[in-house]
Amino acid sequence: MKLDELKPLEALLTADFRQIEPRLQSLDKHLILRTYLDGYTLGDIDTKIWQALRGNRAAVSFIKRGSLVNLARWFQFIEENHPEIQADILAKDAAAKAKVAAASKAGASYALALQNADKGVVTRFLPEPSGYLHIGHAKAALLSDYFAHQAYNGTLRLRLDDTNPSKEKQEYQDAIIEDLALMGIRPDALSYTSDYFDYLYDMCIRLINEGHAYADDTDQETMRDERFKGIASRRRDRSVDENLRIFDEMKKGSEEGVQNCIRAKVSVDNPNKAMRDPVIYRCNIETPHHRTGTKWKMYPMYDFACPIVDSHEGVTHALRSTEYTDRNPQYQWFLDTLKLRQVYMWDFARINFIRTFLSKRKLAKLVDTGRVWGWDDPRMPTIRGVRRRGMTIPALRDFILKQGPSRNVVTMDWTNFWASNKKEIDPVAPRHTAILQKDAVKVTVTGAEAPAEPCSADRPKHPKNKDIGNKKVFFASDLIMDQADANSFKNGEEITLMAWGNAFVRQISGGDPIPSLTCELNLQGDVKKTEKKVTWLASQGQELVPAELWDFDYLITKDVLQEDDSLEEFLTPVTETMEDAWCDEAAAQLKKDDIIQLERRGYYRVDKGLGDWKDGEEGSKGKRLVLFCIPTGKTGPK
Repeated sequence: MKLDELKPLEALLTADFRQIEPRLQSLDKHLILRTYLDGYTLGDIDTKIWQALRGNRAAVSFIKRGSLVNLARWFQFIEENHPEIQADILAKDAAAKAKVAAASKAGASYALALQNADKGVVTRFLPEPSGYLHIGHAKAALLSDYFAHQAYNGTLRLRLDDTNPSKEKQEYQDAIIEDLALMGIRPDALSYTSDYFDYLYDMCIRLINEGHAYADDTDQETMRDERFKGIASRRRDRSVDENLRIFDEMKKGSEEGVQNCIRAKVSVDNPNKAMRDPVIYRCNIETPHHRTGTKWKMYPMYDFACPIVDSHEGVTHALRSTEYTDRNPQYQWFLDTLKLRQVYMWDFARINFIRTFLSKRKLAKLVDTGRVWGWDDPRMPTIRGVRRRGMTIPALRDFILKQGPSRNVVTMDWTNFWASNKKEIDPVAPRHTAILQKDAVKVTVTGAEAPAEPCSADRPKHPKNKDIGNKKVFFASDLIMDQADANSFKNGEEITLMAWGNAFVRQISGGDPIPSLTCELNLQGDVKKTEKKVTWLASQGQELVPAELWDFDYLITKDVLQEDDSLEEFLTPVTETMEDAWCDEAAAQLKKDDIIQLERRGYYRVDKGLGDWKDGEEGSKGKRLVLFCIPTGKTGPK
């Protein structure tokens, strides 16, 4: 090989095995009488090509088999004699091992031997743009990303399965792409099943011509009953010409065409009902496709399009949840019957949580009937929903990857999910104070140490993390305090006013609720000896910030919703509560998506800061903070 042929090789050797194999053979031939690719010492070309090969798992595996003797000799020689060029490679290896170790915590194992991985790995994530991504999709996406980009130096394809125009919208399509980016998933290629409608049409014509598919106008109820009982359709033996003619009518969307569907002639009575002549094409003339418009009047079914396009796009390993296990033989039947390139399948258990359902149809029903605010409602198990509730992306990734690609189906409690999030937010969440407006108790501070005039002092926003910065805490002789705290006090009791010091309760006004009380400061008192540490806010010297404190409950009352359960019977009647509160003046700087801790209340995500309101949007209550309570894992979502 000439020098100008060697120079471009570095960039070309990162592809999959099928693409680089001829180049490896050329390198082997070039090295027959050479120690180095170029010259008699280690140079730039040897360094870059060796590093490119070392970074390609498929290439390394093949070279170390030794079938290309000269290339193997050269590769090993460089590895043993030139450690100076390997620092970056070794650092990447260490980082990859660390990621595997992190993903394998809590019992998750990623020690999967994907078939023929040495020939390259191409995975895909295949969502339908008929709703927003939920946490079940997140597992599928993250696992496909993990095996493509971390376990192997492979490729991840994102393909939007847009084969049902009645359910799909551009809005959902855009949201899927955005949510994947938020999770740190960056596909190497983006495509749509609709890109292949012509190809799928040709494949269906092939099946019909070869006697493997037929047109059927049996009504849906009868077809379902016949499939269940293993009875052949009366249309199963239609001639090829008749089937082709009707398929053409379906393409036109004619009256006869819309009465028919196309079924694959697989089996009538296979014990696996997924193999009983599945429908592979059906008409839809009512709804234009959001990408192809009205060009097509019929569309391929998922079970037909999935294996064909997987094979056509070069997918090597299709990772699917166990709900598709019964359909795996069907997937293989299409590949075998059409003599397409093989794709390996790996099933993993879908992620399930108690008192939660992930059916997009049922989730859409909640949205459409106004039971929730939208797909990003903090009660929804969508990626946007749990993020709006306060789940951080690092915690979401960490939790799902810890589940691993196991096939064991389990229904988990939400506690571990939210506990993983607490580990992320606790070290960085600034602390603030909130007092409920309802029945807030007026407190008069007395004693020699009581401030004659309101004053302030800088205090750290986080007691253990100085990097979070400082905030001003205001002190005055007039405070407000929560009614629940005042109700627990006894006259003469010593309490601790958090971030200030001790005080004696001297006078509690009668009444229920308590309207006011008096405290005598005792800043020399030992805070370790008091039983009650209470929050408070100075009502003088600062401008208190109005806030809404929201908390949420499970959407359903049953731990596991069965397929035949009526959703309406198990919906939780009240799933949100809101209390008005006052927050410290420093909270005025908070903005949307900030995460804070309200002392003695818990963690909150800012859904709206004072500056996030649009003109006229605030209503009669005026501009205010809107804070959503973030579960910590102690009691689940509530």
